[in-house]
Amino acid sequence: MIGKPLRAALFCFLLAFSAAANAQTLALVGGRVYASPDAAPLADAVVVATDGIVTAIGSRSEVQIPPGARVIDCSGKTVVAGFWNSHVHFTQAAWKNAAGAPAAALEESMREMLTKWGFTTVWDLGSDPGESLPLRGRINAGEVAGPTILLAGNMYPEGGHPIYVPREVQLPEVATPEESAKWARDFLAMGHNGIKLFTGAFMGDKPVVNMDTAVAKGAVDVAHAQGKPVFAHPQNRTGVETVIAAGVDVMAHTVPSQPDGYTGEQLARFKAQGIALTPTLSLFTTVVLDPAVTARIVAATVNQLKQFSDNGGVVLFGTDVGFIKLYDTTLEYELMHRALSERQVLATLTTNPASYFKAARKGRIEKGYDADFAVLDGDPITDVRNLAKVAYTIRAGRVIYQKP
Repeated sequence: MIGKPLRAALFCFLLAFSAAANAQTLALVGGRVYASPDAAPLADAVVVATDGIVTAIGSRSEVQIPPGARVIDCSGKTVVAGFWNSHVHFTQAAWKNAAGAPAAALEESMREMLTKWGFTTVWDLGSDPGESLPLRGRINAGEVAGPTILLAGNMYPEGGHPIYVPREVQLPEVATPEESAKWARDFLAMGHNGIKLFTGAFMGDKPVVNMDTAVAKGAVDVAHAQGKPVFAHPQNRTGVETVIAAGVDVMAHTVPSQPDGYTGEQLARFKAQGIALTPTLSLFTTVVLDPAVTARIVAATVNQLKQFSDNGGVVLFGTDVGFIKLYDTTLEYELMHRALSERQVLATLTTNPASYFKAARKGRIEKGYDADFAVLDGDPITDVRNLAKVAYTIRAGRVIYQKP
């Protein structure tokens, strides 16, 4: 029989053990850390996070590992801030019945598409809110391991149901500024974080259907009044001009149909208005069968990315994954690297989106910032392809992917 003093000591031990377990403290130990894309690497470093926030960063000799912390040995690895993918879609069959589907099945699909590649924050630029809203809710509640999800409600020009979207899918087509303004208000009231406009809709062998500038501006004005960003899918030069004239924030793609690149006037307006670009270069390798045509398209879009970046524009990483099934991000990094340095590519994943979307505690590894990390098997500054070699993805101090 256990005596009272021993019982009391045992109770105190269990209480202390429980407190340590619930403290949710994580220590990444021994890795090379890039606190930001432009920072010098910190060798043999320690990063400590408690309750989802970075509490210490420094060399192993400077930072004490808290008792009871979960320690991840990062020797030989590189630690960077968690990645943003600013163009994804939760539209595939895997996300059906997101409210009631088994968490394990959703997590498996999430790993395959996103968390395996280091993504801790994503912009969903078009999906069924009946699926994406409950999916986001289950992730935020801790039921499903996944990234922070930001949602953009979609609008299309009248008669602009794109050829690649099944006809049975009901899409909001808007013909007047009043209609686009109402849809914008409805989407934001529903819990969306922004709006996406198809300023140009691809119709196959028929002419592109473009959105009228006044219609686009009706949605932009509503979103901006609530401090929300507006993305646009331009299909041709007219769609790009609408982006500029309507005051859209982010172009969701480069535009292969403008093969000579952006004009000087367009570049000047992009810079003056602070318009950002998500180039989605690898997308264009999946939609054309002729390798020669693909090569010309890729060359044109890489050129647009270089023009845009050299002009001082903000570039955001995005792949259109979910619409395409090219989950591996290696090709996107390789293509972007034709126009950007390794550090610039890393910035498109971290500091650029965090700054552009005013996520004040994301994008860097600093004390007081969110504990969102990608732990890589190699140094991305020596080889950009190492950005796709992810050993751990950590969101808010919790491991949401671990390489087997």
